[in-house]
Amino acid sequence: MASVRAPGPKVPDCVTKVSLTISCEDLLDMDAFSKSDPLCVLFTNTSGSHWMEIGRTEKIQNCLSPRFSQNLVLDYYFETVQKLRFEVYDIDSERCSLEEADFLGQMECTLGQIVSSRTFTRRLVRRDQRPAGNGSITICAEERNDNRMVIFEVSARKLDKKDFFGKSDPFLEFFKQTETGWQLAHRTEVVKSNLNPTWRPFRIPLQALCGGDVEKPIKVDCYDHNNSGSHDFIGSFQTSLSQIQQAAQSYAAEFDCINNSKKQRKRGYKNSGIIIIKQVKVVRDYTFLDYIMGGCQINFTIAIDFTGSNGDPRLPTSLHYINPQGYNEYLAAIWAVGAVVQDYDSDKMFPAFGFGAQVPPTWQVSHEFPLNFQPSDPFCAGVEGVLAAYQQCLPQVKLYGPTNFSPIINHVAQFARQALEQPAASQYFVLLIITDGVITDMDQTRSAIVNASRLPMSIIIVGVGGADFSAMEFLDGDDGTLRSAVGEAAMRDIVQFVPFRQFQNAGAAALAQSVLAELPDQVASFFNLFDLKPPRDLHPTSDTPRDPHPV
Repeated sequence: MASVRAPGPKVPDCVTKVSLTISCEDLLDMDAFSKSDPLCVLFTNTSGSHWMEIGRTEKIQNCLSPRFSQNLVLDYYFETVQKLRFEVYDIDSERCSLEEADFLGQMECTLGQIVSSRTFTRRLVRRDQRPAGNGSITICAEERNDNRMVIFEVSARKLDKKDFFGKSDPFLEFFKQTETGWQLAHRTEVVKSNLNPTWRPFRIPLQALCGGDVEKPIKVDCYDHNNSGSHDFIGSFQTSLSQIQQAAQSYAAEFDCINNSKKQRKRGYKNSGIIIIKQVKVVRDYTFLDYIMGGCQINFTIAIDFTGSNGDPRLPTSLHYINPQGYNEYLAAIWAVGAVVQDYDSDKMFPAFGFGAQVPPTWQVSHEFPLNFQPSDPFCAGVEGVLAAYQQCLPQVKLYGPTNFSPIINHVAQFARQALEQPAASQYFVLLIITDGVITDMDQTRSAIVNASRLPMSIIIVGVGGADFSAMEFLDGDDGTLRSAVGEAAMRDIVQFVPFRQFQNAGAAALAQSVLAELPDQVASFFNLFDLKPPRDLHPTSDTPRDPHPV
């Protein structure tokens, strides 16, 4: 596998990270029988009229004044005007597609405006700049100068039963105390029908939780989730990270979940359940550059679609037809992404495969054949080698089908699974699939992606042509959790889909930037989730928060 190393250009010693917390008020209600299900998407303007998505919040169900718990973190450059656009959508489809969503309003500003205001509120407007009802958006900015994370393992027992025909569906919200009140820092997932729930382990940035001050108050609210969006309050408690750490040293930190209104009217009231923090651990949150410069290798594999739906390569209507100028969309996509990737590679050797074609000498359909027809040595020398192998392979195979993604995904996953056995974050694997968008093994592909989500692996899909890419957008889990055919959820979002034709006029650099935008966070978040350090820690520091008020 080709390995990515630290890039040649000098990396700045310090990049200022800014964390944005987003909330909205009085959004338009687009649903006839319920409230809107809002989600906020952040775009940046890098050149001219081209806007590129750089992040999005979670979806909040049935809510016209949402508080999003998913913070958006981006680099801040004082000397640069960084144009931002926040777009709010009502998500209606199961696939959470923006194309199928109702647009609720937008707001454009610069990152400098937000940073200078700390709390920045503006009215939302429609595409034609008319007011979007009474809707407004508020952005709270905070410099992310502390890279430590707090890992929680939390459960509860004997929570109040809030549902008439069943048990409660509890979730927790963690808040940091600020000068203007309590600010949402994290929202857990909902545990269905359980009065003694155990939530999946989760991470909260130390700065978002308590500003790095272990004595600062933390508030935790517990709710019973309702599909209507009107969640039932179960109870609340306040503590500090210091108290939690001290209590957890012996066994577990336990807190009474108190509902004050219930306490006032019910004699003998004790609590509405017990919240149990079984483990709390402060760890360093390593960055993508920490891993790359610390010796982690990123291995890229390229897979090209040779199925019959692309059309006969001898005809100009085919996506594989190479015109007299030596161009087709496959060649352009390979070059745009490969030209960036090879700068990070030490030996510039890339394994490249095809799928969905009949190959010599047996003329059997293969779903993972090497472009150079050398199974024991599928590597190509640089992006030029991949392009040459593709052009030499094309007239030697017969485009056929079906279009199966799962074999090549499982192939790369084997190597990723082996790498996970290493004690440090030594290797990460990236599969680049270039396809015309038609897929026939969707159930198997979903299962393969769900399994790969637990491995050091990401999948980038570039769609060429003008086909219906709804299947690719479904696999890209930006707006919701991808599940296998049997309902098993992906542990994380590892698929990035980009339609090639959206970038034809923007240029190869814009395509590559969009394709690779999510990769650094996917790499860093995976290794941090498993508490895997770089092979070489270039900045060793203590993980213990400093008590600003020592005795």
